[in-house]
Amino acid sequence: MVPPAGTAVNPVDKLFAAYLAFVTLVIVVRGGAGEATIWLITAHLLFGVLLYLFTRLTPQDTVGAILHDLYPLFLLMALYTEVGLLGLALGHTSILEHDTIVQGWEESIFGMQVSYEWIRRAPSAFWSGVLHLAYALYIPLVLLGPILLEARGEREKARRVLLTSVLAYVACWIVFIVWPVAGPNYAFEQPSGPVRDVWSARFVYSMLHAGSAVGAAFPSSHVAATVVAVGALWSQWRPMGVALILPAALLVVGTVYCQMHYAVDAVAGLAVAGVALVIGLRASRV
Repeated sequence: MVPPAGTAVNPVDKLFAAYLAFVTLVIVVRGGAGEATIWLITAHLLFGVLLYLFTRLTPQDTVGAILHDLYPLFLLMALYTEVGLLGLALGHTSILEHDTIVQGWEESIFGMQVSYEWIRRAPSAFWSGVLHLAYALYIPLVLLGPILLEARGEREKARRVLLTSVLAYVACWIVFIVWPVAGPNYAFEQPSGPVRDVWSARFVYSMLHAGSAVGAAFPSSHVAATVVAVGALWSQWRPMGVALILPAALLVVGTVYCQMHYAVDAVAGLAVAGVALVIGLRASRV
C-alpha cells in the first residue's frame, strides 16, 4: 500500500532528527543537563518513535497526515523549553559573560546600548503599548500561516512555510546552546514608569516570567522566525503575507525598544531569516 503524500519522512523530520542528535551529543559531552537529563534524552528517543509511526500511515489516515504536517508547531515550544534547561545547567553567571561581549559589539556598532537607551531616551506609553503588543503576537504570527494553509487544503504550501521556519529556529537554537546570551532583559534593570505599566507590557512580562528561556537572545529567534514566517507566506499566499507585514515589522522594532533583545540580536535574526528563506524555499521545491 502506497502511503499518502507527506507521510514519508520529509525534510522537516530529518532536520529535527539531526538537531536532536546534536543536542543529545552536547548533553553527553557536557556531562548532563542536571535533573532533566534523562527526560530530555528520553524525549529525543521518543521523537524517533513518532517518525516511525508517521511512516506507518495509510491513505485513509487523514488526521494522521495532518498531524504529520503540523506537529512541528507543537514541538517548537518544547524545544525552546529545552534550550532554557540547557542554559540553566551552564549557570547564569557564565551566560552573562557572553552578554558582555555582545554589549561590546553593540557599543562599537551603534555607539550605545540601544536596547537600554532607546526606551529611556524616547519614553512613550503609546508606542510601548503598541510594540509590546506586537511582541506578544509572536506565537500567532508564526503559527497562523501553516494552520490556515492546512485548513485550506494547501498542504504543500504549509510544509514549505514550516520548513523555512524550522530552519530558522534550528539555526538560532544551535547558537543558543553553544554560545548562550541572556539578553538585555536579564543583563540590565528593567524599564519603569508608564512605559512599563501599560497593559501589553505587563502581559509580556507575565509571559516571560512564566516561560522565558535564559540564554536565548543572540540571534533573536523572535525576529528570525517571524520574518521567515511572513516571508514564506509572501511567496506561498501573498494576501496573508501582506496582511502580516506590519505586525511583523512592529515586532522586530519592539524586540529592541522593549529591551528584550540587543540591536545586534535583531540584526543577526534578520540575517538568519534571509538565509533560511533562501534555503528553505529552494529545498522545498526539489
